[in-house]
Amino acid sequence: MDDPVLIDARGFLCPLPVLRLRKVLANQPVGRRVRLLATDQMTVVDVPHFCDQAGHAIIAVKETGDGVHEFVVERGLSAPSTAGGLTPEDI
Repeated sequence: MDDPVLIDARGFLCPLPVLRLRKVLANQPVGRRVRLLATDQMTVVDVPHFCDQAGHAIIAVKETGDGVHEFVVERGLSAPSTAGGLTPEDI
């Protein structure tokens, strides 16, 4: 399997990390994994909520010890893709 796409959202406040995650996932095929790095403490709440609502799977969550939260998210079936004509702006 390919390495996950990396989103470095360190230093960004919510909702920006989740919005970046949504945009990247919308352009990935089902099953593709994305790795998100974020320093905003609210991502611990917002990323799982977004994934639950959008049909994505959280594969791993960990704190790296330097205030960075790392999420590995797999694109789910129910999430719209750009192949269907939708863009992230439509979501």
